[in-house]
Amino acid sequence: MASVTSLTASVHQRLADALSAALPEAGSADPLLRRSDRADFQANGILALAKKAKANPRELATQVVERITTGDVIKDVEVSGPGFLNITITDKAITENLAARYADGERLGVPSAEHPGTTVIDYAQPNVAKEMHVGHLRSAVIGDAMVQILEFTGESVVRRHHIGDWGTQFGMLIQYLIEHPHELDHKSGDVSGEEAMSNLNRLYKAARAVFDTDEEFKTRARLRVVDLQAGDDETLALWQVFVNESKIYFNSVFDKLDMEIRDADVVGESGYNDMLEETCRLLEESGVAVRSEGALCVFFDDVKGPDGNPVPLIVKKSDGGYGYAATDLSAIRDRVFNLKASTLLYVVDARQSLHFKMVFETARRAGWLNDDVKAHQLAFGTVLGKDGKPFKTREGETVRLVDLLDEAIERATAVVREKDTQGQLSEEEIAERGAQVGIGAVKYADLSTSANRDYKFDLDQMVSLNGDTSVYLQYAYARIQSILRKAGDVRPAAHPEVELASAERELGLHLDRFTETLAEVAAEYAPHKLAAYLYQLASLYTTFYSECPVLKADTPAQVENRLFLCDLTARTLHRGMALLGIRTPERL
Repeated sequence: MASVTSLTASVHQRLADALSAALPEAGSADPLLRRSDRADFQANGILALAKKAKANPRELATQVVERITTGDVIKDVEVSGPGFLNITITDKAITENLAARYADGERLGVPSAEHPGTTVIDYAQPNVAKEMHVGHLRSAVIGDAMVQILEFTGESVVRRHHIGDWGTQFGMLIQYLIEHPHELDHKSGDVSGEEAMSNLNRLYKAARAVFDTDEEFKTRARLRVVDLQAGDDETLALWQVFVNESKIYFNSVFDKLDMEIRDADVVGESGYNDMLEETCRLLEESGVAVRSEGALCVFFDDVKGPDGNPVPLIVKKSDGGYGYAATDLSAIRDRVFNLKASTLLYVVDARQSLHFKMVFETARRAGWLNDDVKAHQLAFGTVLGKDGKPFKTREGETVRLVDLLDEAIERATAVVREKDTQGQLSEEEIAERGAQVGIGAVKYADLSTSANRDYKFDLDQMVSLNGDTSVYLQYAYARIQSILRKAGDVRPAAHPEVELASAERELGLHLDRFTETLAEVAAEYAPHKLAAYLYQLASLYTTFYSECPVLKADTPAQVENRLFLCDLTARTLHRGMALLGIRTPERL
């Protein structure tokens, strides 16, 4: 089905045509249309146009009104104040528009991009042989939401998980495993994620203890790094053991987060090893990078240290080793020239903003990024405890991500059990709902905050049925499903001839904004705007529910029409929550 023209777009076009007719010299003028509490819409663009044309704004507004046809979409237009237009939409137009969305199935009238680009999203980047902590939460949750949103709007999306799977620490780990070959003595797949991480933690601590006390072992470990970088078969095989063991653990955490991580999308630092030397050569030959004190560096006029001296991006160290910049720049080359990306989106901690600013500028100077191929860091803030400080355990240690998720599920399960006063759910169903509500609560708390802001992790608030929480949205969805079940054989159906109550109009006009909201969210990489839209939708539904009897409405047509409004609200909540990676249980 073709996409559905929103009421906003339809009214905007009619106003723009009337403006052009009243003031031909203005060309295609923008009426600056927005939702209003004084009418359905208000247009404010006439004031600026009148000033430019040296005309009386109220007189111009009156001329525009005379050129607007009312009756089908626009019910009434009145001039307000110095030249504002207050516009009221017909009930019939609202219902017909929503009926077209309803008929469009899962897409709900949202168009798919006609000329999609290819966006590579770099997100969820844990480190091999290290435990995932609360700091890994935001990249995973925000990145996954942007994957879902961009794919739904028609973009071709390539996922990339740039895991930390290379570096000097592997020399220590591999050498220890060579000398203690039975430390990871099991077949991959025979252990749980927790057991895999426990094994890696134990081995890491043991290797570290020897590394810190035995100089001969330290020397052997450093030589092992050289073997790893040189591609020695035995060393690479043992390195792969660590990667495989870590993936068992990663997948267990991502499963708990209800996220799909495909093996083909995991391309860690090691995936760009073969490109590093060529990346350095290209940068040096083009003059983008220069030698400074033996290192290959890129300098910037606006990046200086506290002493006022330039701080360079070090691509290759003076000892011949490669820095993170070499890997990141090689990844850009791969994503642009091999994956044919038009956009590179990095969901990375805001504290790395300077690094990525320098990397992107270097890639631009090299010609790898340009007007047709852009890179953007979707920078995110820090997860804070209730005290407003970075989230730590009582002992001052970083919080393990899996512990945080388990506690959220535990709290949510208690809420689900408490709400099931009539004992309709089995223990298995309570556990399933508890996981969906708990993980949804964690994701929504993250996604409802603008990514670049820090936010407080407060489980009590997250699993509350009141306020801006995922549980409130999930409860609204479950309430609608309950009404639809109680309706029995009476089916939802749109009746454009039925007069709408105020709460129905407000709900309908907000449902109409789903398309433009998603377009804005996708263009700005702003999932918090989708969360805000859904919260307002649930709030408007709550008002509608309290003011407009559904199954006990006055006429059969009104019953069907209100069931139709309920069902479209549920479908929109379901689709919007799914785009944020959050489940909507049928019963709560």
